[in-house]
Amino acid sequence: MISALFSVVFSILVGAAAGYVAGRLMGSAGSSPLHNIILGMVGGFVGSFLLGLIGLHSFSFIGDFVVSVAGACVCIWAARKLSR
Repeated sequence: MISALFSVVFSILVGAAAGYVAGRLMGSAGSSPLHNIILGMVGGFVGSFLLGLIGLHSFSFIGDFVVSVAGACVCIWAARKLSR
């Protein structure tokens, strides 16, 4: 029970950090922090899914963070394309 709660909190923190980094990389730092946090969390799922399609998986914190940042960048790009 406690480990599951820790896992969720840790995922939220990694997603928040990934959203922040992706926002800076994509030049959307002017967006609200909540927007970047949500995109970071969604980006973790998107990045894992996209890499899973080609047979790659991450097994460490650094790998998970890089995958989350890449996925968040994809989400930011897609959000920009859909909002135009």
